[in-house]
Amino acid sequence: MNQPLVENYFRTDKLPHIWCPGCGHGIIMASIARAIDKLKLDKDKVCIVSGIGCSSRAPGYMDFNTLHTTHGRALAFATGVKLANPELEVIVIAGDGDLSAIGGNHLIHASRRNIGLTTICFNNNIYGMTGGQYSPTTPTHDKGTTAPYGNIDKPFDITKLAVGAGATFAAKGTVYHVNQLDKYIESAIKHKGFSLVEAISICPTYYGRKNKKGSVVDMMNFLKDSFVDHKVAEKLPPEKKQGKFLMGEFVNVEEPEYTELYDQIIEMFK
Repeated sequence: MNQPLVENYFRTDKLPHIWCPGCGHGIIMASIARAIDKLKLDKDKVCIVSGIGCSSRAPGYMDFNTLHTTHGRALAFATGVKLANPELEVIVIAGDGDLSAIGGNHLIHASRRNIGLTTICFNNNIYGMTGGQYSPTTPTHDKGTTAPYGNIDKPFDITKLAVGAGATFAAKGTVYHVNQLDKYIESAIKHKGFSLVEAISICPTYYGRKNKKGSVVDMMNFLKDSFVDHKVAEKLPPEKKQGKFLMGEFVNVEEPEYTELYDQIIEMFK
């Protein structure tokens, strides 16, 4: 991250951050800052909301209006902020467990309402801060402290979950494909309605070590080799798709935004 970006968008007295060496979360946080800078948003009209977990420490470092809330409830608090002041650009930061486990109900309803929130999911396939428990996105058979013999659950695809619930913008990127991730986040913020960007991160300390994924470089190379843009994948023969995960912008449609519909009701009864 360049120095002007740090000085303009971060609380430098709160740095350095607490994330482990090799954690991908700082890359996502920098992507958010670059997207905000590219869009030239007024800092005083940006509100960043988070819940609990490794990813949710990010607002403490970012120099905007910020709100650190309870576990799984970031979208509920953000909905209140957006309804109270629709002019604010409200960005939600949440981990995979925070967003799709205890916060899953809020994700479904924020998506179906199409409320103008941008949600960035820092997905590292594990509960990192609270001790390495397996999360709703932990791959089947992988281990966590609460699944020492391997997880038997099928993992959620958070992007597909949001799309199925009605999100009008949804994209998935990785901390290796940084240029693409920057663009997805920028597009998500510009979009009017509920936007989700699932950013696939890495956790070398709990997830990587527990599951013998190798070094940080090995985990980053896995992202490089395993993720392919879904539009590119459509043109590949079946054998080239084996073992690949899809990323890219999956949905971008225009539908009425929730706070604008609410304003219409208010006008009717004035």
